[in-house]
Amino acid sequence: MVNLDPAGQGHKGGKARLDKLTQEERSELARAAAEARWGTTVQVATHVGKLVIGNLEINCAVLEDGTRVLNQATVLGALGRRTDTGRRTRDEDGQLMAPFLSAANLREFISAELREASEPIQYREKGQQFKSWGYRADMLPMVCDVYLEARDHKRLSPNQGNVARAAEILVRGLARTGIVALVDEATGYQEVRARDELRRILEAYVQAELRPWVRRFPDEFFRQVYRLQGWEYKPGTSKRTPYVGKLINKYIYEQLPPGVLDELRDRNPRNERGNRRYAHHQLLTSDTGHPHLDKQISTVTTLMRASVDKAMFEDLFERAYAVQVPLPLVIDVE
Repeated sequence: MVNLDPAGQGHKGGKARLDKLTQEERSELARAAAEARWGTTVQVATHVGKLVIGNLEINCAVLEDGTRVLNQATVLGALGRRTDTGRRTRDEDGQLMAPFLSAANLREFISAELREASEPIQYREKGQQFKSWGYRADMLPMVCDVYLEARDHKRLSPNQGNVARAAEILVRGLARTGIVALVDEATGYQEVRARDELRRILEAYVQAELRPWVRRFPDEFFRQVYRLQGWEYKPGTSKRTPYVGKLINKYIYEQLPPGVLDELRDRNPRNERGNRRYAHHQLLTSDTGHPHLDKQISTVTTLMRASVDKAMFEDLFERAYAVQVPLPLVIDVE
C-alpha cells in the first residue's frame, strides 16, 4: 500500500505527490479504494424479487439504504455469460469492473457513469448468512447501450454477438418501464415507496399547529356554486347549506394530492353534533398547502363562470381533472 503522507503533513502537497506516482502505484491506490468502498461492507436486502423480461430472468433486491440492485450471477446469465465469472475483473487503472465490460473493444463506449454504476455491491438477504454480489439497477440499460453501440460501429467480436442479442431483448423490455419501477414491482418495495411518498406529501401540505382562521374562499366562489345549483345567494352571510361542504370537498380538497384530505379529516374530526371545529385550510402549510388550495379555488371558480349550467360545469370539470387510469405493467417483448 502506498503511503500518500509519509511525513504526516496532512492534505497539503497531496496532489503533488499523486502526480509523481507511477502507473503501477496509481493502480494499487485505485484497487485499495475500490476494496474499501465495495469489498468490506455487506448490506441487507429488505426486499427481494425476480424480473422476467421476455425469456430472461434477473434476481433483484432493494437494500436497506434504498439502493436497487441486480444479482450479478443472474445478470451474467441474462447476458449470455458464464455465471461463475469472478468479481475481480479490473480495468487498466485497477478499478473493479463488471466482467461483461472488461473487453478492450468495449472501452471506448463505456462512460464514467457506467464505470461507477458497475462496481459490485455485496449484500445478503435478511435472516441469511449467504452473501451475494450485485450491481446498481440503473447499470443494466447502460450496459445494453454499450453492446448495441459497439455493434452499430462493428466493433464486436464474434463471441460477443449473443450478448448484443440479449441486450436488445432487455432494452426492448426496459423501454416500456423504468428499471427502478421494475425492481420495486418485483420485490414489493413499491408499497414502502408509496408510504414514504405519502409521508413526504403530508409533511409538505399538512402542519401540526392550527393557523388562525382567515377567509380563503372568496364570495365569488360561493356565488357561482349557488348559481349553478339554482339556489338563492345572499351576499354577506356565512351560513351555508351542508351540501356546500360536500361540493367543496369534491371540487377543491379531493383535487389536492391523494391522502391530504384523509389526513385533514383525521386531524380535524367531527364532533358529537357532526360538525368540524375548524376549517380544513387552517391545517394546511403556508408554502405548499395554501398556494395549491388557492390555485384550485381560482381554477374551479373560472370553470363555473364559463358554464351556463351545472351539467356544463360538470363536463368541464371532468375534462380538466379526469382520473388517469394506470396502464398495466407490460414487459413482454414479443
